Amino acid sequence: MHPNDTLPDAEAQCRQLAELIRPMLAQDPALVGIYSGGAWIAERLSELLGLDRETGLIDVSFYRDDFAEKGLHPQVKPTLIPFDVEGRHIILVDDVLYTGRTTRAAINELFDYGRPASVSLAVLADRGGRELPVAATWKVWDVALETKQSLVLEKQDDGQLAWRLENA
Repeated sequence: MHPNDTLPDAEAQCRQLAELIRPMLAQDPALVGIYSGGAWIAERLSELLGLDRETGLIDVSFYRDDFAEKGLHPQVKPTLIPFDVEGRHIILVDDVLYTGRTTRAAINELFDYGRPASVSLAVLADRGGRELPVAATWKVWDVALETKQSLVLEKQDDGQLAWRLENA
């Protein structure tokens, strides 16, 4: 992205993503958000889709294949899966799909809770750069970033979600 490009409205993107997922509701899927951006999006999708069950939340810190290199992130959150995973259609939700390693870690952790009927992936942004064969089932934004750039989803004081671009 160029510095003068404006970032899209993350709330509008959540509404788009909800409409892409809506046809799947007949299969009674369960949402599982990956901390932290994915957890926020999963909660928003649950509201937009009118789901009456709790959303699962997953922290992949211990499941990452680079755990030994990076160590433990100070903001580790507990994984919470408040439903039976066995035989369920699971929609993993994340903010940005990049290398695929976070998604792989989330799937590994999810299988510790049971064997789902299926696992789909919903993301707001796909920045390419895959290191593993992982693809989003639903996405609303293909974004090209420079290697040193990161796309960060923030929850603002008013509860609204917004994108921020960081340079490393």
